[in-house]
Amino acid sequence: MPDSPSSSAQAARKAVADRLRELRRDAGLSGQALANATGWYKSKVSRLENAVTPPSDGDVRAWCSACGAEGEAADLIAASRSAESMYIEWRRLQHTGMRRLQESYIPLFERTKTFRVYCSNVVPGLLQTDEYATALLGSIRAFRNTPNDLSEAVEARLKRSNVIRQGNHRFALLVEEAVLYHRVGGPATMAGQLGYLLSVMALPAVSLGVIPFTADRRMWMIETFSVYDDAQAQVELLTAQVNVTSPSEVHDYLKAFREFSKLAVYGAEARALITRAIDSLE
Repeated sequence: MPDSPSSSAQAARKAVADRLRELRRDAGLSGQALANATGWYKSKVSRLENAVTPPSDGDVRAWCSACGAEGEAADLIAASRSAESMYIEWRRLQHTGMRRLQESYIPLFERTKTFRVYCSNVVPGLLQTDEYATALLGSIRAFRNTPNDLSEAVEARLKRSNVIRQGNHRFALLVEEAVLYHRVGGPATMAGQLGYLLSVMALPAVSLGVIPFTADRRMWMIETFSVYDDAQAQVELLTAQVNVTSPSEVHDYLKAFREFSKLAVYGAEARALITRAIDSLE
C-alpha cells in the first residue's frame, strides 16, 4: 500500500488512467482518433490518460464505447469514484477520537439489507458486548494515541449494533475458532462475550458460523472484512481502512466469504465450540 491516503488516491487515479490508455491501445486508436470519436479535444485525452484530470462517469462511458469495451465501464467508474476513499489511514479517520467514526457507519448499516462479516482476529463489532468493546477500543485508542472519547465510542458502537434487532436485515457472520480464545479484556469479559454469542445465535436474522481449528483449509485465513449487500466491501488493516467498490473486487470478497462459509460449522456444533471456549476460561 502507498504510504499515505493522498499517495494512495493518486495511485488509484493513475491505475484508472493507465487502464484507459490500455483500452485505447487495445482498440488500435491513436489519441487523436479517440478524441475524434468522442468529440473531445486531444488535450482532454492526454489529461485523462496521465491522471491530470479525473474522468467523470460520462467520460468513462464515452471512452469505453469508443474503444468497443463497454463491459469495462462499470469497474472503471467504481474505481474512479473510490480513488479518494479506497485507502484511509485510521489516524485520519480517528483524529478527533473514535466516536464519530462509529457513528459514521449508521447510514450504511441502516440501508444494508444483507451483512456478510468474516473475522479472523476479534469478535465482530455487531456482536460485541459493552465490556468487550471497551477493552478492544481501549487498546486501539492507546495504540493509535487518539483523543480519549472511549466511553462515547463504545456507546456509539453498541447503538449502531442495535440494527441486528431492528428492521429488515440479514446477518451472516463467520469467525475463526481462535477468536473465541483471544482474551480481550480478561476471563470475565470473555465469558460474558462468549455467553452473548450463544444468546444472539437465537435471533432469526443472525447466522453465526465458527470455522474450527480442525477445518480442512481450502481457504487460507485473511484479514477481517465485511461486505454490505453486493455493493461494497470494507477491509480492516493495522494502519488503514480499505473500501472496495469495484464490482470485480467485491465479487472476490463474496467468493471468499462463500469459501469460508463452507469451512464453518453452525447451530449445535458452533455452540459446542463456543461452550468449550467458555469452559477453558475456568
